[in-house]
Amino acid sequence: MKNYKLSTALAVSLAVASTSLVADATDISGILPNAQPGECYAKVIIPAKFETTTEKVLAKEASERLQIIPAKYGTASERILVKEASTRLSVIPATYTKTSEKVLVRDAEVMWHTSLKNSIPVSAEILAAAKTGGADIDSMEVGSCYREYFTPATYATSSQTYVSKEASASLKVVPATYEYAEERVLVKEASQRIVKVPATYGTVSEKVLVEPEKTMWKKSQCNGRNNDCGVMCLITTPARYKTVTKRVVKTPATTKVIDIPAVYKTVKVRKLATPATVQEIAIPEQTSSYSVRSKTGDATFSWAKVGSKTTGKYTGHQVCKLATPAQYRTITKTVVATPATTKETEIPAVYKDITVTKLVTPAEVKRIVIPETYQTITKRDMISPSSVQWKKVVCQSSMGTSTLRAVQTALKNEGLYKGPIDGINGILTRNAVKAYQKAHGLYVGGLTHEVMKSLGVSF
Repeated sequence: MKNYKLSTALAVSLAVASTSLVADATDISGILPNAQPGECYAKVIIPAKFETTTEKVLAKEASERLQIIPAKYGTASERILVKEASTRLSVIPATYTKTSEKVLVRDAEVMWHTSLKNSIPVSAEILAAAKTGGADIDSMEVGSCYREYFTPATYATSSQTYVSKEASASLKVVPATYEYAEERVLVKEASQRIVKVPATYGTVSEKVLVEPEKTMWKKSQCNGRNNDCGVMCLITTPARYKTVTKRVVKTPATTKVIDIPAVYKTVKVRKLATPATVQEIAIPEQTSSYSVRSKTGDATFSWAKVGSKTTGKYTGHQVCKLATPAQYRTITKTVVATPATTKETEIPAVYKDITVTKLVTPAEVKRIVIPETYQTITKRDMISPSSVQWKKVVCQSSMGTSTLRAVQTALKNEGLYKGPIDGINGILTRNAVKAYQKAHGLYVGGLTHEVMKSLGVSF
């Protein structure tokens, strides 16, 4: 029921505001016995009041912490087996003997070769050419050879004469002649050298301004315990100076000019006595001759058995019928005389004395009690609920366009109104008024006198 009454009161207050703050025609003289003619009232919400209390609550329950007391150990000597008894097998190697055997490594064959020395095989084309050139290929004996011979072509030679070098002329230069004389020459002109004369300096002291005089506001302490009274005093801070030592020029740097005389030298000069001339010498033409070789007969090729008479020149081509006998090779093989065997040898066990760590007292766990902890929390309890009351609001007769613009401007400066400054009491203006009332702890509902006074708007 409480929620329903609050909603109804809020609806009534919004309805009053939306009707330009005109009072309802209902008779409320019994509710507002001191109301005067010309005043306007609206129902507003009085927010609930709360009280803050503190309470001590359990933050962490009691618990236990486990402390481990480590075990204690002692040492003792103990003989242990480090290597068991075993057997070792020794190898008695096999013995071998050698035997000889004759094996065939190449079969006998008959082949055609190009020479008795290099044994290069002959192609079928060369055998055909040799047979065409007169070699008895079909009935040749093994070991016989045929060679190719070349009979060159015949030529006739005639002589021809030509001019190998044309007539010309050569030029001979007759060199000039010279004579010598002594002469004084300038090797370095007179000049000037500029020398720098350095400046001289002295030291002077000067008082310079490092911070000018200034006037500033400064917060002043108040009488009593509270120093935050906001009293500001305008004070003058005097200028600050500093004495500095400077290095100044007594006489500035200058220059002076030093003359450097010219340098002369006596030298031996070669001068022309007679100029060079050119002589022309005639060179007669030279002739040479060359031989012209004309072919009178073509070259021929023929094949003849090696050892027979022939008039041609051996070309290097040769075919031979050769027989290659079978080849054998004696090889030596190693065979087993006695096979390898093994011999077993006993190996005794090995023991060792070691230091052993043994448990004296076992580890144990000690429980330590951790007490509970508390924390203080702050509670906010409602001591009186919100209610609805009639409050004096600005009447329509006092609420002109300029007054509404002033209200909108003040709300806009508070960052609550986002609409245009148009002097219209629209939804944006009403929502901004409600937000302002909530933010400043005022009664919520319409443009009350408290809101106008808080905004600083006169009406």
